[in-house]
Order: sequence, then structure tokens, then C-alpha cells
Amino acid sequence: MGLALLARGERVRRLLLLRTLLARLDALPSPLDPPTEAWRVIKTAADRAPGTVEGLLLAPQTGGWLGHVLRRLHGSASGGPPLWVEAGRLCALAVAAALQAGTDADLRVPLVDGALALPCLGLAQLPGVPRGPSVGRARVRGCELTLSSETTDSRPVVVRRPAAIAMGAAGAVPDTDPHWLPLRLLTLGPPSGTAAVTLDDLDPYRDLDDPLAPARLDAGEATEWQRLFEEAALIVSADGTNGPGRLDAAEIRAVVPWGRTTALPEAPPTVRLSASSGDSYAAMVIARPAGALAFAETLVHEFQHSKLAALLHLFPLLDDDRQERYYAPWRGDPRHLTGLLHGAYAFTGVAGFWRDRLAEARRPETPRPEAADVAGYHFALRRTQSRLVVRTLLTSGRLTVQGRVFAAGLARTLDGWLREPVPPAALLRARTAAALHRTEWRLRNVLPRQTSASADTLVLRTERTSWSDSRTYAFATPPAVPRTADEYLAAGDPAAALARYGDILTTDSAEPHALAGWIVARANLGGGRVSRRTLARPELLQPLSP
Repeated sequence: MGLALLARGERVRRLLLLRTLLARLDALPSPLDPPTEAWRVIKTAADRAPGTVEGLLLAPQTGGWLGHVLRRLHGSASGGPPLWVEAGRLCALAVAAALQAGTDADLRVPLVDGALALPCLGLAQLPGVPRGPSVGRARVRGCELTLSSETTDSRPVVVRRPAAIAMGAAGAVPDTDPHWLPLRLLTLGPPSGTAAVTLDDLDPYRDLDDPLAPARLDAGEATEWQRLFEEAALIVSADGTNGPGRLDAAEIRAVVPWGRTTALPEAPPTVRLSASSGDSYAAMVIARPAGALAFAETLVHEFQHSKLAALLHLFPLLDDDRQERYYAPWRGDPRHLTGLLHGAYAFTGVAGFWRDRLAEARRPETPRPEAADVAGYHFALRRTQSRLVVRTLLTSGRLTVQGRVFAAGLARTLDGWLREPVPPAALLRARTAAALHRTEWRLRNVLPRQTSASADTLVLRTERTSWSDSRTYAFATPPAVPRTADEYLAAGDPAAALARYGDILTTDSAEPHALAGWIVARANLGGGRVSRRTLARPELLQPLSP
């Protein structure tokens, strides 16, 4: 019921945005057909196939386009081709609607580098057209597309029944038609039933905001996505899970590959980048990892973001002044309250995901101690970090009535989880990793002011360098033969770690990574009140700024 409510809310919002855009387009100079003609074609198609056309209008890519174009019209976004080209996406939508519904259309459409992106279908390519934006004509008769140029003498191309293609168990078929690149669909079998999710490497509005050029995956890379998606779908929908970490992968509407188009070189073990946009409900941008477990975790994480964005479209949960002054345990920089709220909700889902993996690894019939140790680490780390952020939200004084109810619900869930047992070694590593991140964050972001101000009143540096958290995933598995200071700390030997951090600090006594490790290792050795004070305000160990 909850997802159905969010989907209905997104439908209403999308239709209101479409209405707003149509009202603004009449005054926009354009060499294309007027918006009223494109909308007439869409309505004709909707009369014949209402569900199909509604799916087209509610697709994540349509939401991304609407959000971007409306921001351009309001002057808050500037990237992209000429505005008439972006507004002309409405004509491309009309052509796609006619093709899917089996109705007729004859519209001038925007071409970019001789190509017409058809939402939810693919990319029609017209040879002999110069690079850049130009005007084409798209005619639809009997589900057949004829595409020609209005500005050159290039020969028209005919694409018969253009459609997205489902990959299935056989994987991706290599592209053979020089004039048509179909969108691919990641397919799912039981328990999700016959479902398909767009693997979008073509649509210009598949990313977070500014339009992107196509980045076609080769057949081998697309096949890897299909394999991973099937395996990840089984993980996140496994029997016996019914909490925030569970996900029916059929609820996802689009996955956008990022950063690679070929299967070689090998993908990294973890997801290096993932993101989602409130404009594109149930879509996510992901850099493919090598394994299904990391992919499954990311699906849960990003779908949590989508759900919260949809909820925020319905109810204001906080009054955010957008000041970036709060600690987020999964970021290297200070965040605003909206970022904290999103992070807390997403990582509560991630904690639930690892809680389910821990339960699976502990099943008496198939115990897996090593898997339980890794899952226990991630569960313990994310529940602790999420609860810390929920506390910040609840004490911020900026939550609305609905926001307090929402955050209190997260707190109840996390408080219950904090009482659940975790393998002791995994719990120690998780607490250490959490302390390391917070300590290094403060060393890098907080000015070392020796004042009587509360420890919660942060005076932030105005100039900061970006840094990468190398410890969160490194501490998931203890090293068999530790060599570095971090590895000794992960292996549960803080004394050896302390000595090695000390060696590093002899050449740079304020180096944040080593200093954070030294402070946490000292605290793990039981350094008493002074050690705890240093852990609470580690920035006081650094020299005062001039």
C-alpha cells in the first residue's frame, strides 16, 4: 500500500508538471510543430492505449526531462542544447506514443547529431546529417517510423516496429541495424514474475539533470548487467525478509549504467558511484560492480532515496535552511538537513539489508561464519551511523510534525536493531570504523578552536580538501596478515596500530588520516578520560589556524 500511495502521488505531480510545461511552451520560439499538435497526437494515442501512454508519461526519463526543462524555463538551469531542442522532446514523446499505441503521427522533431531519441523505445539514427541540433520529420503509419531531415537532402530511414528489447537468459544481442538502437530491458523471473526494467544507455534524460549523449553498452557488458540484476533480485527478495532491507526489484523502473561501456577491464568489487533524482522516481544511476551482493545493496540504497523523494513531494518533513554544517557518517563533507534525512533513510535500508544477510548466514541448516562476520560488520556499522544521524534530526528543531513522526519511526526501528546480537569481532570493527570516520571528518572539517562552546557547535573550515573514506569497506574483512597501521587496527591489535600511526606522524604530526587512526587506536587501548575527550573533539590536537 505504501508504494502504491507514493506512485499515485508521483503520477499527480507528473501530470501537474506536464500541464505547467504546456502552458509555458506556447510562448517559446521553435521551428517544430506547436505543442498543441504534439499533445493532440498523445491524446489520440491515449484514447487507444491509455495504460501504455500513461506509462510513457510516467517513465523516469520523462520526469528527468520535465524537471530539467522547467528549471531552464525558470532560469535555474542552463546546461543542454538550445531550449527549443529540449522543449521539442514533447514531439518525440508524441511519436513514441503513436508507435506504441498504433496510431498515426506526422511531426517535426528535434534531431541531435542526426539522431532522434524515442522515450522508452530507443534511438533512431539518420545518416548524412551534420553534428549538432537540427530539425527532422517523423511520420508514423501502422507502427512504422519514417524519419527524414528537414534541413539536408539525406535519404529518409524506415524503422519497422521500433521497440525496446528484453534480454532474458540469453543476454544481449549485438546491434545490427545501423538506423535503430533499441533500449534494452533487464528481465526478471520468479518471484518477481514477468517484469522488465529499462537498462538505459541511450536516453538524453537518463542522468540526474543535464542531458547526456548516448553511451551504448556492448553486448558483453549488457549481458553482465542482466546476470547481475537477476542475481541481485533474488538476494533482495529472498524468503523470510520483510523489513527495510527487502525490495521487489520489479518496482525499479530504470537502471542507468555509469562509467563503462565494455566488459573489460574487470569491474571493481564495490559500487564506486550510485545516485538518484527526485525527478525520476524508481530510477538509479549505478557504476557496475563485479558482484551481485554489492549491486543488491545499492538497489536497496537508491530505492530508499526514491521513496523518500516521493514522500517529500507529498509532505514537508523539515524546514531546511540548506546550511551545510552537519556531520554525515557516509560523507567527507558537511551536509544540510535534507541530505541527513536522505542518508538516514537510505542507510537504514542498507542496515536492514545486511541484517537480512546476517540472518541468512546464521541459518542452522547452512551456517556460514565468514559471511555472518561480514554481514554483522555492515549491519552494526550502518545501524550505529543511521541512529546518530536520526538523533541529529530529532534534536535539530527543524522537523515538521510529519517529520518528527517519520524520524521517530526510524529511531524505533534502529533502537530495536541496536539490541540485536552481532559477532563480537565484527561489532568491534564496526565501532572502530565508525569512530575513525567521525574523527577524520572532524580533523578535516572542524576548526580547532579552544573555546567553551558546546562540542555540538561546530566552527567549520571555509577551505577544505576532498578526501576519500578508505576504511569503511576495508574494515569489513579483517586481514589475515596485517601490514599497515589500518590493517593492524582492523585486525584488533590497536597497540601495533598505534606504533605505526606514530611513525607516520613523526613526519607530519597533523596528517588527518594517520592522526585519526592514532586517536582511535589509543581510545581502543582504554586510554581513560583524556582519551575519550580527545575522541570527542579530535580537532583540538591540531595547531590553531593563524
